[in-house]
Amino acid sequence: MKILVTGGYGFIGSSLIKKISVDNKIFIIDNLDRQKNEFEFCEKIDILDYDKTKQFVNKIKPDIVIHMAALCGVDNVIKRPVKTMEVNMIGVYNILRSIADLNIKKFINFSTSEVYGNYSYKLCEDERTSMGNIGEARWAYSVSKLAGEHLCFSYQKEYNIPVVSIRPFNVYGPGQIGKGAIQIFIKRCLKNEDLTINGDGSQIRSWCYIDDAVTFIEKCMLHDEANNHVFNMGNPESIITTLGLAKKIIRLTNSKSKIKFEKNSYQDVELRIPNIDKAKSILDFEPKISLDEGILKTMEWEGGKRKK
Repeated sequence: MKILVTGGYGFIGSSLIKKISVDNKIFIIDNLDRQKNEFEFCEKIDILDYDKTKQFVNKIKPDIVIHMAALCGVDNVIKRPVKTMEVNMIGVYNILRSIADLNIKKFINFSTSEVYGNYSYKLCEDERTSMGNIGEARWAYSVSKLAGEHLCFSYQKEYNIPVVSIRPFNVYGPGQIGKGAIQIFIKRCLKNEDLTINGDGSQIRSWCYIDDAVTFIEKCMLHDEANNHVFNMGNPESIITTLGLAKKIIRLTNSKSKIKFEKNSYQDVELRIPNIDKAKSILDFEPKISLDEGILKTMEWEGGKRKK
């Protein structure tokens, strides 16, 4: 199949492409802000440029589109809330209207678990979503992603485009860029540097290893039963507090790092644990990698990278 991945140079996108490029023809749209072009099938296009996006889409006529292009990361979102909303809302609008007149087999949209707000304890996909406090920059990301989901399913209704929307919960692993907690803690532990925790470290997260996330996306691609559904993507068995995570990584790396606490400058998510019953039922998805195993795999990758 011809598969177009927007934002394909991101952590999850690049990991997915390495897997699916063996049996499919892959095309990428990315503005390449964070990395140089390493894929010959990548086109440097800003998703906010509708004309170039439409021209490229018409040229390749993809069978499946996986939309991952977004502005994300808490620090980035707080500093650039306007840009966040532009990229996340106008970006999905541009790609959707680019494919509206084509015979697309499936449009897979990447949303976020933050649409559930401050507390997300095993909420089902059809339960409440939250827009957060007006004026709190943190929620510009989740609101823009929620608007994107509404837009996807509006196009599904009006243009009959099969849509799948994925809400990922804390994906980590080798190749991660940005500021994921596990990645940062491992890097600092390997150098025996102090670990900084925002708040008191009691925030609870469940962590999904990248290989499980890639498998999840593949199942969304291949199962027609997934069409026109929203899915939580995560591993509800890999649950830990932020403080517990820091201590675990210090122990696994045999590091001399110390833990420091800083006052949180933004409204944080206190509890985030996915309900994946729907994915188990429809996609036959079951996460395989435990938190300890995933951390060790990520440590091995980070350690190998430092030696090069």
